[in-house]
Amino acid sequence: MISHECSMSDSTSFPDSLFRRLAAGMAIPAHPLALANERQLDERRQRALTRYYLSAGAGGIAVGVHTTQFAIRQPQFGLFRPVLELAAETAAEFHHQNPLLVAGICGQTKQAVAEAATAASLGYHVGLVSLAAYAGAGEREALEHCRAVAQVIPLFGFYLQPAVGGRILSAEFWRQFAEIPNVVGIKISPFNRYHTIDVVRGVIESGRGEQIALLTGNDDAIVSDLLTEFQIPHGGATHRKRIVGGLLGHWAFWTKRAVELLGRCHAEYASGAITPNLLTIGAQTTEANAAFFDAANNFAGCIPGIHEALRRSGLLANRFCLDPHEELSAGQMREIDRIYQLYPHLTDDDFVRQHLDGWMR
Repeated sequence: MISHECSMSDSTSFPDSLFRRLAAGMAIPAHPLALANERQLDERRQRALTRYYLSAGAGGIAVGVHTTQFAIRQPQFGLFRPVLELAAETAAEFHHQNPLLVAGICGQTKQAVAEAATAASLGYHVGLVSLAAYAGAGEREALEHCRAVAQVIPLFGFYLQPAVGGRILSAEFWRQFAEIPNVVGIKISPFNRYHTIDVVRGVIESGRGEQIALLTGNDDAIVSDLLTEFQIPHGGATHRKRIVGGLLGHWAFWTKRAVELLGRCHAEYASGAITPNLLTIGAQTTEANAAFFDAANNFAGCIPGIHEALRRSGLLANRFCLDPHEELSAGQMREIDRIYQLYPHLTDDDFVRQHLDGWMR
């Protein structure tokens, strides 16, 4: 027996109509931070980025996440609320699209609950909860933290790879996490196939597989994630579950192409005829990600790499991060140049140039 997914029907905090769209598959870029030459917030370009993503067809945006730079929370910058507020105001221009607003939620419980309350007050629909502050804690303590935050805002789980501050989490953790009634999705980004399957199995075993959307954050396996149907036996039935969309730093640039890629993955999966060319595009996307995310140097240059792509398209004026020492790694620019030369069909720079003046208004 194969069970089929349907929309969430019992949540009063997360609109059912929005969940249906989420479950159908969304491209959600992780929103970067635009800085002027004095490393102050560049509001004009920050708004332009939001307009770019939603004009490109993204289903929503994720703000205050790793790509936005966690340092926005530090007192000397004080940018957490201003950046979230700016994105929400700009996204309201696209109210006819009803974009999903995702807020990154960090820190131990007191800080995380306060961030969740701020996000909810600004109209964000869901919080992407980071467990970096619980890297050395037991899974029970991490789950209690998630339950507390879920009292304030609906949650996306976040399985982050250890190389950039994540931790290993068991399938049992994900089963118990999925049992939290206000969980509506999980971003899976451990960059590890075994751990990816642990999340899917945990969600199935929770009994809430029909109520939780799975999103890829595995920048090294975007296409294969989106094409895979997991079939997991549990409770006398075989449950079928797919990763239906993505919440990705890699989709913070060349976003129109990302939206097209997501649509193509859904279309070819539905047709039952997955073409070799699509798998080739997947491999090329992974190779591009290795350059921009600086895989050769354990991802040290990932945020400047994203900024470089946006700088080349004209959306950003520079590659600046809040930390003046955070820059491209040695040899990373050469790799990025190589990708532009080899794979121009992956870019959407022509689309950006056609619309940039309007987005920069």
